[in-house]
Amino acid sequence: MSLEVIGAGFGRTGTESMKRALEMLGHGPCYHMYEVMPHPERYATWQAIYDGRQSPDWDQIFDGFRATVDWPACRYWRELAAHFPDAKILLTYRDPQSWYESMERTILPMLRDPERTEGMAPRLRRVVFGGEVHDQGHVISVYKRHVEDVQAVFGADRLLTYELGSGWDPLCRFLGRDVPPAPFPTGNDTKAFHANNQALGAQRKADDTGSQNTLANSTD
Repeated sequence: MSLEVIGAGFGRTGTESMKRALEMLGHGPCYHMYEVMPHPERYATWQAIYDGRQSPDWDQIFDGFRATVDWPACRYWRELAAHFPDAKILLTYRDPQSWYESMERTILPMLRDPERTEGMAPRLRRVVFGGEVHDQGHVISVYKRHVEDVQAVFGADRLLTYELGSGWDPLCRFLGRDVPPAPFPTGNDTKAFHANNQALGAQRKADDTGSQNTLANSTD
Protein backbone atom coordinates (compact mmCIF):
# COMPACT_ATOMS: atom_id res chain seq x y z
CA MET A 1 0.00 0.00 0.00
CA SER A 2 1.25 3.49 -0.83
CA LEU A 3 -0.09 6.94 -0.10
CA GLU A 4 -2.93 8.07 -2.36
CA VAL A 5 -3.44 11.50 -0.79
CA ILE A 6 -0.77 13.74 0.73
CA GLY A 7 -2.04 16.52 2.97
CA ALA A 8 0.17 19.60 2.69
CA GLY A 9 -1.88 21.90 4.92
CA PHE A 10 -0.72 23.10 8.32
CA GLY A 11 -2.47 22.00 11.47
CA ARG A 12 -5.63 23.95 12.40
CA THR A 13 -6.82 24.06 8.79
CA GLY A 14 -9.45 21.38 9.34
CA THR A 15 -7.03 18.49 9.15
CA GLU A 16 -8.78 16.31 11.74
CA SER A 17 -12.10 16.67 9.91
CA MET A 18 -10.33 16.02 6.61
CA LYS A 19 -8.76 12.87 8.04
CA ARG A 20 -12.22 11.52 8.80
CA ALA A 21 -13.58 12.66 5.45
CA LEU A 22 -10.82 10.87 3.55
CA GLU A 23 -11.45 7.71 5.52
CA MET A 24 -15.16 7.92 4.69
CA LEU A 25 -14.23 8.16 0.99
CA GLY A 26 -12.08 5.03 1.13
CA HIS A 27 -8.67 6.70 1.50
CA GLY A 28 -8.07 5.33 4.95
CA PRO A 29 -6.57 4.81 7.30
CA CYS A 30 -5.31 8.39 7.23
CA TYR A 31 -2.17 9.43 9.10
CA HIS A 32 -2.43 12.46 11.43
CA MET A 33 -0.67 13.77 14.52
CA TYR A 34 -3.26 11.74 16.42
CA GLU A 35 -1.65 8.59 14.93
CA VAL A 36 1.73 9.73 16.23
CA MET A 37 1.07 10.97 19.76
CA PRO A 38 -0.06 7.70 21.40
CA HIS A 39 2.80 5.66 19.93
CA PRO A 40 6.23 6.16 21.55
CA GLU A 41 8.07 4.63 18.59
CA ARG A 42 6.39 6.90 16.03
CA TYR A 43 6.89 9.90 18.29
CA ALA A 44 10.60 9.13 18.61
CA THR A 45 10.96 8.60 14.86
CA TRP A 46 9.48 11.98 13.99
CA GLN A 47 11.60 13.74 16.59
CA ALA A 48 14.69 12.21 15.01
CA ILE A 49 13.54 13.19 11.51
CA TYR A 50 12.91 16.81 12.52
CA ASP A 51 16.31 16.90 14.24
CA GLY A 52 18.06 15.56 11.16
CA ARG A 53 19.29 12.55 13.11
CA GLN A 54 17.39 10.03 10.98
CA SER A 55 16.69 9.74 7.29
CA PRO A 56 13.00 8.96 6.85
CA ASP A 57 11.91 5.65 5.38
CA TRP A 58 8.61 6.88 3.98
CA ASP A 59 7.40 3.41 2.97
CA GLN A 60 7.91 2.13 6.49
CA ILE A 61 6.47 5.21 8.21
CA PHE A 62 3.27 5.11 6.18
CA ASP A 63 2.97 1.34 5.93
CA GLY A 64 -0.73 0.51 6.15
CA PHE A 65 -1.91 4.07 5.46
CA ARG A 66 -3.55 5.43 2.31
CA ALA A 67 -3.40 9.14 3.18
CA THR A 68 -1.75 11.62 5.49
CA VAL A 69 -2.72 15.07 6.75
CA ASP A 70 -1.51 17.50 9.43
CA TRP A 71 1.85 17.76 11.14
CA PRO A 72 4.33 16.21 11.46
CA ALA A 73 4.13 14.84 7.90
CA CYS A 74 2.98 18.01 6.13
CA ARG A 75 6.39 19.56 6.81
CA TYR A 76 7.77 17.11 4.22
CA TRP A 77 5.21 17.59 1.45
CA ARG A 78 7.89 18.02 -1.22
CA GLU A 79 9.68 14.82 -0.29
CA LEU A 80 6.45 12.86 -0.01
CA ALA A 81 5.17 14.13 -3.35
CA ALA A 82 8.39 12.97 -5.00
CA HIS A 83 8.38 9.61 -3.23
CA PHE A 84 4.72 8.90 -4.01
CA PRO A 85 4.40 10.40 -7.51
CA ASP A 86 0.88 9.10 -8.09
CA ALA A 87 -0.53 10.61 -4.90
CA LYS A 88 -2.85 13.61 -5.02
CA ILE A 89 -1.81 16.70 -3.04
CA LEU A 90 -4.42 18.19 -0.74
CA LEU A 91 -3.75 21.67 0.67
CA THR A 92 -6.27 22.37 3.43
CA TYR A 93 -6.64 26.09 3.86
CA ARG A 94 -8.40 28.73 5.92
CA ASP A 95 -8.17 32.50 6.07
CA PRO A 96 -4.78 33.42 7.62
CA GLN A 97 -6.28 35.49 10.44
CA SER A 98 -8.80 32.78 11.28
CA TRP A 99 -5.99 30.20 11.20
CA TYR A 100 -3.83 32.29 13.53
CA GLU A 101 -6.68 32.77 16.00
CA SER A 102 -7.23 29.00 16.07
CA MET A 103 -3.50 28.41 16.54
CA GLU A 104 -3.49 30.97 19.37
CA ARG A 105 -6.09 28.95 21.25
CA THR A 106 -4.49 25.55 20.69
CA ILE A 107 -0.99 24.91 19.36
CA LEU A 108 0.89 28.17 19.84
CA PRO A 109 0.75 28.12 23.68
CA MET A 110 2.53 24.76 23.56
CA LEU A 111 5.13 26.02 21.10
CA ARG A 112 5.79 29.05 23.33
CA ASP A 113 6.17 27.04 26.53
CA PRO A 114 9.90 27.17 27.46
CA GLU A 115 9.47 24.07 29.63
CA ARG A 116 8.61 22.00 26.56
CA THR A 117 12.13 21.05 25.57
CA GLU A 118 11.26 17.53 24.36
CA GLY A 119 8.60 16.23 22.02
CA MET A 120 7.20 17.73 18.84
CA ALA A 121 6.36 21.20 20.18
CA PRO A 122 9.94 22.55 20.31
CA ARG A 123 10.66 20.96 16.94
CA LEU A 124 7.69 22.59 15.26
CA ARG A 125 8.74 25.85 16.87
CA ARG A 126 12.28 25.55 15.53
CA VAL A 127 11.85 23.80 12.18
CA VAL A 128 8.54 25.22 10.96
CA PHE A 129 8.51 28.69 12.51
CA GLY A 130 12.22 29.38 12.86
CA GLY A 131 11.92 29.87 16.61
CA GLU A 132 9.72 32.98 16.22
CA VAL A 133 6.36 32.00 17.69
CA HIS A 134 5.52 35.15 19.67
CA ASP A 135 5.41 37.44 16.64
CA GLN A 136 1.96 37.27 15.03
CA GLY A 137 3.17 38.82 11.78
CA HIS A 138 5.97 36.28 11.45
CA VAL A 139 3.74 33.28 12.22
CA ILE A 140 1.16 34.38 9.66
CA SER A 141 3.86 35.07 7.08
CA VAL A 142 5.19 31.50 7.51
CA TYR A 143 1.68 30.18 6.92
CA LYS A 144 1.13 32.33 3.82
CA ARG A 145 4.52 31.44 2.37
CA HIS A 146 3.82 27.75 2.89
CA VAL A 147 0.52 28.00 1.00
CA GLU A 148 2.19 29.90 -1.84
CA ASP A 149 5.06 27.40 -2.05
CA VAL A 150 2.71 24.42 -2.37
CA GLN A 151 0.51 26.14 -4.94
CA ALA A 152 3.54 27.12 -7.01
CA VAL A 153 4.73 23.54 -7.43
CA PHE A 154 1.63 21.63 -8.54
CA GLY A 155 -0.99 22.10 -11.21
CA ALA A 156 -4.73 21.60 -10.80
CA ASP A 157 -4.43 18.02 -12.03
CA ARG A 158 -2.55 17.06 -8.86
CA LEU A 159 -3.37 19.76 -6.29
CA LEU A 160 -6.59 20.76 -4.59
CA THR A 161 -6.58 23.82 -2.35
CA TYR A 162 -9.47 22.93 -0.08
CA GLU A 163 -10.89 25.83 1.89
CA LEU A 164 -12.27 24.98 5.30
CA GLY A 165 -16.05 24.62 5.21
CA SER A 166 -16.32 23.78 1.50
CA GLY A 167 -18.12 20.48 2.09
CA TRP A 168 -17.95 17.34 0.00
CA ASP A 169 -18.25 18.60 -3.57
CA PRO A 170 -14.74 19.91 -4.36
CA LEU A 171 -13.06 17.03 -2.52
CA CYS A 172 -15.14 14.34 -4.22
CA ARG A 173 -14.63 15.87 -7.67
CA PHE A 174 -10.89 16.01 -7.08
CA LEU A 175 -10.69 12.39 -5.91
CA GLY A 176 -13.27 11.02 -8.33
CA ARG A 177 -15.57 9.84 -5.56
CA ASP A 178 -19.33 9.97 -5.12
CA VAL A 179 -20.63 12.37 -2.51
CA PRO A 180 -21.53 10.38 0.62
CA PRO A 181 -25.01 10.70 2.11
CA ALA A 182 -23.55 11.68 5.48
CA PRO A 183 -22.63 15.29 6.29
CA PHE A 184 -19.02 16.36 5.95
CA PRO A 185 -17.26 15.70 9.29
CA THR A 186 -16.74 18.55 11.72
CA GLY A 187 -15.12 18.77 15.13
CA ASN A 188 -11.81 19.20 16.93
CA ASP A 189 -12.70 22.65 18.22
CA THR A 190 -10.57 24.22 20.93
CA LYS A 191 -12.09 22.18 23.76
CA ALA A 192 -11.89 18.91 21.85
CA PHE A 193 -8.32 19.65 20.76
CA HIS A 194 -7.07 20.07 24.32
CA ALA A 195 -8.97 17.02 25.54
CA ASN A 196 -7.59 14.85 22.73
CA ASN A 197 -4.08 16.21 23.18
CA GLN A 198 -4.10 15.45 26.90
CA ALA A 199 -5.56 11.96 26.48
CA LEU A 200 -3.23 10.92 23.67
CA GLY A 201 -0.17 12.30 25.44
CA ALA A 202 -1.07 10.39 28.58
CA GLN A 203 -1.56 7.21 26.55
CA ARG A 204 1.87 7.55 24.94
CA LYS A 205 3.56 8.09 28.30
CA ALA A 206 1.77 5.08 29.77
CA ASP A 207 2.77 2.90 26.82
CA ASP A 208 6.35 4.15 27.03
CA THR A 209 6.50 3.37 30.75
CA GLY A 210 5.06 -0.07 30.13
CA SER A 211 7.64 -0.80 27.47
CA GLN A 212 10.47 0.28 29.77
CA ASN A 213 9.15 -1.90 32.57
CA THR A 214 8.89 -4.87 30.23
CA LEU A 215 12.48 -4.35 29.07
CA ALA A 216 13.69 -4.02 32.66
CA ASN A 217 11.92 -7.20 33.72
CA SER A 218 13.32 -9.10 30.76
CA THR A 219 16.87 -8.32 31.86
CA ASP A 220 16.44 -9.29 35.51
